[in-house]
Amino acid sequence: MRIVDVRERTVPISRYATRDVGRGGLDTTAVAVVTDVRRDGEPVVGFGFSSIGRFGQGGLIRERFAPRLVAAGEELASASGDNIDPFRAWDRVMRGEKPGGHGERCVAVGTLDMALWDAAAKIAGQPLHAFLADATGSRSSGAPVPVYAGGGYYFGADDTARLTDEVRGFLDRGHTHVKIKIGGLPLAEDLERIEAVLSLLPGADHLAVDAMNRYDPDQAVRAAHAMAPYGLRWFEDICDPLDFATHARIAELYPPPLAAGEALLSAADARNLARYGGLRADRDVLVFDPAHCYGLPGYLRIVRVMESAGWDRRAFQPHGGHLFSLHVAAALGLGGSEANPHNFQPFGGFADDAVVDGGRVRPPEAPGIGFETRSGLITLFRSLLRP
Repeated sequence: MRIVDVRERTVPISRYATRDVGRGGLDTTAVAVVTDVRRDGEPVVGFGFSSIGRFGQGGLIRERFAPRLVAAGEELASASGDNIDPFRAWDRVMRGEKPGGHGERCVAVGTLDMALWDAAAKIAGQPLHAFLADATGSRSSGAPVPVYAGGGYYFGADDTARLTDEVRGFLDRGHTHVKIKIGGLPLAEDLERIEAVLSLLPGADHLAVDAMNRYDPDQAVRAAHAMAPYGLRWFEDICDPLDFATHARIAELYPPPLAAGEALLSAADARNLARYGGLRADRDVLVFDPAHCYGLPGYLRIVRVMESAGWDRRAFQPHGGHLFSLHVAAALGLGGSEANPHNFQPFGGFADDAVVDGGRVRPPEAPGIGFETRSGLITLFRSLLRP
């Protein structure tokens, strides 16, 4: 059991479903990890990508980490010898890496890790949620996972009208909870956006807002005071992710739930958030991205750190809005997952035939992550294998 080739390509993605709004230069890296295992005469290939929001990682993957995987040979085999062991593969990829200096290194490793789990679950003939549950001693029933629809980015024109149309579309698809962006306009205009969306929802606890780490300390305080009366589902990424003092200050004066973790990329970051960020385990939400945190081995370390600090797994709602995070939430018994119904295509969203029922969706039962259940995405992945 070995990896014989790794292919990668960095491709553009957009926050918007319509072409009249620029994509903002965003991209992500898609990878294909080719094993020496064959099924129906073809090699088993694991696919992955750099999730959403951190840009592509082609250079680090190509020059630093993929060669380690290919050179590892039989070191990657499971103890039984009948599969690739993603944990052993992760150890091999990280061999010789110094502590700290996470930068974008963690995303490059997480990209390859996603593909390794896809390959291993395919070899085992299991959907990832079941394979991962077995590998970690968790319990996955394959039950529907609570999801919320992410979106609500700023439109260049007719912003409020287009925002409310977008939210209506989420509700028509079966979503019950949504998240929109704030922090990019004057606070009064953001409050107008919030109120426009609240007029479409049954209650304020169905709307979360994401400031995308834009606020300085004083702006964060003003926003917290202004939004506290709404009682929103959560207020996410309020300031610089490493400004734990501001996090703690807002937690003292803002009673409704906060959310943090998307831009924290290691177990050490999570430990500092737990120690110094002032977050409340009885209400706040943790939105770490499994692919951005050195992949599943790194994410599992974060889960253990936060559990040791008194957090329940149901506080975790992984960022990403795609199939990988959905499987992780199902396998580990997390509180839910993000959904990107039309953003960041073809990577955002779930199976082409997925049904969102009452704000919940099942992960696909296809072997692996199930990228094959998304026609546009699997076409892109398979193009990596062409000569």
